[in-house]
Parts: sequence; C-alpha cells; structure tokens
Amino acid sequence: MILSLLIFMKTVDFSGFKCIELANEVISLLVTQSVGPRVISLRVEGGENIFAELPNFTLECPGKGDYHFYGGHRLWHSPESPSRTYLPDDQPVEIEPIDQGVLVTQHVELETGIQKKLKIHLNTNQVEIEHLLINLGVWPVTCAPWAITQFKPGGVAILPQFTGLTADNPTLPNRVLTLWQYTDIKSPYITWDNEFVFVKAEMKDGALKLGFPNPCGWTAYWREKTLFVKRAPYTETLNYYDFGSSSECYCNSEFLELETLGPISNIQPGDTVSHKEIWEVFADVEWPEDIAELIALTEAD
Repeated sequence: MILSLLIFMKTVDFSGFKCIELANEVISLLVTQSVGPRVISLRVEGGENIFAELPNFTLECPGKGDYHFYGGHRLWHSPESPSRTYLPDDQPVEIEPIDQGVLVTQHVELETGIQKKLKIHLNTNQVEIEHLLINLGVWPVTCAPWAITQFKPGGVAILPQFTGLTADNPTLPNRVLTLWQYTDIKSPYITWDNEFVFVKAEMKDGALKLGFPNPCGWTAYWREKTLFVKRAPYTETLNYYDFGSSSECYCNSEFLELETLGPISNIQPGDTVSHKEIWEVFADVEWPEDIAELIALTEAD
C-alpha cells in the first residue's frame, strides 16, 4: 500500500525558469511555471536530477519557430506531425495547488483548439500524473494523449514483452513490434530477448525508436543505481496509433525517452480525454545478474 507523506511547495529557479517545487522526504519534482507544461526535474532522496536537461535542443515547427524540449516530462498529442506536434510551448502556465499536488494548465493551442493540463499527485516513492486534453475549439479533434519522459543517457531501458497466449489460442501471434525508419534492427544498443527488450542509452550518433502494445502496463529506465518505473494502462479492445503502440522508446546521443500513448479519441468540442501514468522511483538499486530481481522490486508493495 502506498502511503502519502507530508509534502511542501515553494517557488525556485532552475536553469533560468521559474518553477514550483513539489517535494516530500523521498521525491522532489520541479514543475515549470515560465514555460510548459513540463516536469523538468525529478530527484530522489537528495540525488541528482534523473531527467535530461536540454536547454538548446530544438525542433522546427513549420511557420511557428522552434519547439524547445528543455528536458524532463511533457505532454504531446499523437499522431506526430511537425506543424501540429511541435507547436512552441514557451508561454507561462497556470499552476494551482490541489490535494497532495498541483494542477498545471497551458494556454489553448489556437491552431488545434486543444488545451493541455497536468494533474500531479505526489506520494512516497510514487507520482501519479494525469494528462488531460480538452477540446476548446469548434470542431472535433481526433488524436491521442502522448506522455513523454526524457532521461539522461548512460542507462538502460527495460521494455517488457507479452509472452502469454492470445485469446487462449496458441496458434495466433501474441506480440507486435513497431520500428521507425531510422532504427537499425542490428543496432548494438538494442538487446532482443523473449521477455524483455533492452535499450542501452550509449549512442554516439543517430537515433532509434521502437514501440509496441503493452499489456504488461509498465516500462523502466535504470541509471547509476536509480530505477524509474513508468506505468500506464493498455486496453486491448481500443485502437492506438503507430501500429497499435501504447508504449514507445526513443534514444539518441543526448537522451532516452520512455513514452506512453492513450487510445485514439475523437474529442468533441467541450470534451476532455484523460491518460494516467504512475511513476515509481527506487534509489540505491544495483543492476542484478538476474533481471527477475529487478522486476520483483517493482512488484513489491
């Protein structure tokens, strides 16, 4: 059972941004107020920020300027299209306190009519984060919530693979893997195993990305004795973008991303779609000889 600890909030500066710190005795989160929405830092038990810090990493949004990653955790909506996905989010956001957390509200995207919100709750070693897309336009919008967390390189992503039967029928396929065009299937940074795919965030150049439907409901990233576990629901009967992917992993020389997607939704004017993640963070975790030891830790109460 997860018990809540006393939390505190204060305003701090981080990398030139005004942020709200949300913290307890175990975890400290920094939520940007100057830009965003973005959770730009996560520290556990006084350690360093485990998220990537990317002050100069950008992508071009056609006709709109540059999208600044900044690092940390962000909310996009899928499918990926530069003119819509990379809309700059360099304006201040509204942050208000809620029970055990904060609600972060972005301005409405004039190009799409979509407003993004993050509802963040902090427990002991656990963060509950709800991603909200609200259609405040006049037309329906078909998209999916897309929650993306960027980590510093040097660690290993753990991507579980479903090994059970499909509808109790052993003659049917039981898993799908989606590969992007720039992904080398022979990459030395990917280890293909029956139960897990491992991605080593040690690339010197280039990039790779893979996705998959994830009934296991979690992915993880281990780096320097810290284990981050990201949990998100998957519903087999619903449709997902990227050939059915509900979990994705992107890696280049500067960061690794763990990404989750909600199902495809046709959001009517005035309606909201929600996509929830639970983050769990474990400190002082050695990489074991048997990966089952690591997985058992994530399943402990």
